[in-house]
Amino acid sequence: MFYLPIFGAFLEAVDIIITKKVLKKKISSIDYILYIFLCIVLVSLPFLFFFWRIDKEALELKNLAIFIIIVIVSIFANFLVIYSLRKKDVSEIEPIRLTTPLFTVLLVFIFGFFFEVYSTERNYLILALTLVASLTLILTHIKKGHLDFNKYIIAALAGSFLFALEIVISKPILLYYNPLTFYFLRSLLIFIMCWIFFHPKISNVEIKTRAMILVSAIIAVIYRVILYNGIINLGVIFTTILFILAPVFIYIFAAIFLKEKITLKQIISSIIIVLCVVIAILNWK
Repeated sequence: MFYLPIFGAFLEAVDIIITKKVLKKKISSIDYILYIFLCIVLVSLPFLFFFWRIDKEALELKNLAIFIIIVIVSIFANFLVIYSLRKKDVSEIEPIRLTTPLFTVLLVFIFGFFFEVYSTERNYLILALTLVASLTLILTHIKKGHLDFNKYIIAALAGSFLFALEIVISKPILLYYNPLTFYFLRSLLIFIMCWIFFHPKISNVEIKTRAMILVSAIIAVIYRVILYNGIINLGVIFTTILFILAPVFIYIFAAIFLKEKITLKQIISSIIIVLCVVIAILNWK
């Protein structure tokens, strides 16, 4: 089970690089979101014959309300991250965007005091390791003694928090779905709601860009199914510490495919992250 989330972190890194390449093309943020979620829906659709499952508990009013909140939070999170990623290099945005693990673990600990479903996840060693790894990521963004924040970094930070919130509030209802079913319905509702509220005039996107978006959608489906399976079987916190390996892969891919420079700080932070993950695996029960 350890290997799947690590592979998921690798897929997340690949997806970020492809997304950055697509956003360099002539495509608006809303067009991108509509295309990517339409592709996710289409990619998932054939597999629903084998993996469709919704338990009756999912249709309870409380759980339906949680699902709608997840969709709304995800819409805002995607817009914020895409807005920041469009203007900034991956290596600049990723240390901030990957504060998602920090927010995730903190939210789980806070919710654990109020909701029983999170109370079994308060592992203080994993919390400490996640804090160290996440703060290391943030420190890589310090320039000349201060945090180099601007509106794009703030957008990425807000998007990170919302993605963390989405992951955490997904836990109580994930058991009522097959992970693929859950992601399909989430993506379908995001597509429909964005179409209704923004009334987009879809611009013509070149075939190469469409192909890249399709590849990104395939990766996203695999990545999310792995993430949801990890939450169900390993818990939110342990899955989170494994997925924190994503920035390590992203730094490497950004250097290879986007020709971005890897700084000494990023190399040091990557080593610390790997050590935190190894310690977490060795101490997981």
